[in-house]
Amino acid sequence: MTKRQTLQWETIGNKIAKAVQTDPGGRGLLKGEITTPVSALLQSLEQVPRAVLLTGFPVRLPDGTVVGETDGPSGLANIAWALEQTGTAVRVLTDRTCFRQLEAAMRARGCSAAPEMIPEDGQEPFLEELFAEFSPTHLITLERPGKARDGHFHNMRGGVIDPMITDADCILETARRCGAEVISVGDGGNELGMGALRPLIEERVPLGELICADAPADIALVSGVSNWWSWGIAAFLSLLHKKDLLPSPETELAMLHAVIISGGADGCTARIEETVDDLPPEVHLAVLNNVREQLRA
Repeated sequence: MTKRQTLQWETIGNKIAKAVQTDPGGRGLLKGEITTPVSALLQSLEQVPRAVLLTGFPVRLPDGTVVGETDGPSGLANIAWALEQTGTAVRVLTDRTCFRQLEAAMRARGCSAAPEMIPEDGQEPFLEELFAEFSPTHLITLERPGKARDGHFHNMRGGVIDPMITDADCILETARRCGAEVISVGDGGNELGMGALRPLIEERVPLGELICADAPADIALVSGVSNWWSWGIAAFLSLLHKKDLLPSPETELAMLHAVIISGGADGCTARIEETVDDLPPEVHLAVLNNVREQLRA
């Protein structure tokens, strides 16, 4: 990139970041300014030969069933598809609880890759073998619970959700040992990689000191809903590769419908309905449209 081009893209990148950093759900982390490492993100995404992607946040339904929530699958599918269009080889991971929802979203998005399931036992050797064989340059996590300092995974209300999730926290250390850069996306502070923003999470988020994920990402990204930064990442890749890699509104709605049909539920309400973080589709599509407008500006 030339210096002039870099400055132009950073200007657009800051506008894209601002577009996804609204907080209609009142999660708290965005009630003050957040400095987004736009330059570092552009530099990181300029060359992505091989990437491992991870998502999957569980929610317990009123009948006791545990399923994957609607925030995460569509977002990771968007990132996987955008990376595939730029020539990146991708491996996409989740656990048993969230597998069907991610599979449905990726199918609806038209991804070439298929999700892989992290085993409930032997996660560390599984991940070590995958990283040794694949040699990823990047690990991107989106809306994946991260273990807090007390050694437990927590939901936004402070509840311990350890029995609902396969512990894959070791993936950050595995990534770093093989030299992969870690980019993590969250919206509430309890997501993997959000330890990089601990002071802000403890200050702004209810129960932040308890629920904040301990492990830090190299690049931590925050949006009002985690899925929204998938559009941000796709928009950054669009800038870098001079092609439109954002989903259409129709595709976004099709993915959400597929996630619900596969058994997913809203993570905030535990209801099986086509909402994400208790926000209706029109709120999400307005953010997507704003991101697209910034990209075209």
